[in-house]
Amino acid sequence: MNLNKKQIQYLKGLAHSLKPVVLLGNNGLTEAVVAEIDYALNHHELIKIKIPTEDRETKALIIEAIGRETNSTQVQVIGKTLVIFRQTEEKKIRIPKM
Repeated sequence: MNLNKKQIQYLKGLAHSLKPVVLLGNNGLTEAVVAEIDYALNHHELIKIKIPTEDRETKALIIEAIGRETNSTQVQVIGKTLVIFRQTEEKKIRIPKM
């Protein structure tokens, strides 16, 4: 799903008060973690993920893999926190058209 700037700003505002739902551990991005992210996206649509790594390249690879594996859209990355969005059939979050 491609989001324009206004839609991303709207989602950032909604994500501001959220707590991280998924925390990556020492094992990194495993199949179980991807399944948990997928489950959380189905339930919430907009989630925060904590990625505890100092290496920028590793973090970028993890973020890319999460987006690819879960078919989600990256909304924002601040420090070690990633915000992603994937709309479900119920469309729990109504994003503005333009």
